[in-house]
Amino acid sequence: MKQTLLPSGWIKPRGYANGVAVRGTQVYIAGQIGWDEQARFVSKEFGAQAEQALRNVVAVLREAGGEPEHLVRMTWYVTDKRAYLAAAKDIGAAFRELIGDYDIAMSAVQVVALIEDDALVEIEATAVIPN
Repeated sequence: MKQTLLPSGWIKPRGYANGVAVRGTQVYIAGQIGWDEQARFVSKEFGAQAEQALRNVVAVLREAGGEPEHLVRMTWYVTDKRAYLAAAKDIGAAFRELIGDYDIAMSAVQVVALIEDDALVEIEATAVIPN
């Protein structure tokens, strides 16, 4: 069972958790970008790439026998903070559809570039599947 960590007196963050405690099998998911299983980018749009990257995270997690509710941490690397913020509505809809809840410790960082030139976002994740 996942326990969200919210220190006494802190306001509840919107869209993520400050921390998560859980026991079980740890799954580390490498950075996933907005391409499909054949390494073809689905779009040049930020929101569509973020959705595909989330789909890829879920696919790798399911390969380990896990489900989205087992995610405990995500780090988002974005090449353009403004594009990320502009696509927030689409990202939120995809996140709710594919992941479900925001009880995940998350960070988002703007980077100069990603290894794949056409990639706009890369998401790495950690999950813990309860024993």
